[in-house]
Amino acid sequence: MVSHHVVSQLVLFALIWLFIMLSLTRPKHPVTAPDAPAAPESRTPTRHRSNEPKPFEGLTHKPHCALCERDPASPKPPPPVPPDPMPPTNRRPRKVDTAMHFCPHSDCDYRGWLGLGNLRANGHPSGGPWRQFHCTSCKGYFLETHGTIFHGKQASVERIVHV
Repeated sequence: MVSHHVVSQLVLFALIWLFIMLSLTRPKHPVTAPDAPAAPESRTPTRHRSNEPKPFEGLTHKPHCALCERDPASPKPPPPVPPDPMPPTNRRPRKVDTAMHFCPHSDCDYRGWLGLGNLRANGHPSGGPWRQFHCTSCKGYFLETHGTIFHGKQASVERIVHV
């Protein structure tokens, strides 16, 4: 059995330890509410900025030479003229609508022009899900996924769309 002297010393030690811990964890400076702002008449008035645009100093001087000085009303170049549509052939009409596709080859006159009849659907190469198109103008081939997020991907369409 433990003597009551040992128990009293343990209780005294615990109380001293408790007061030391409380004094160490208490903030050094007393926490007080922040001072109320001074009366409005004692504050200095805030400066209001002007909403007027200021000219950029780099653009306010005259250009150095005549080549640097360009007429702002110079005529714009005319938009590019599309090539003539391809004439229909005497063969059986194609069933695949290619009006929403264009030839992506850089040396083709029909590059970027939709629905001019220069494209022919050429089947599914290697049994894949995408058709191959043939441009009758530049004799080039490309897949119907050219220019889309599916171009060059091996994953299925469902997986790409899901992701």
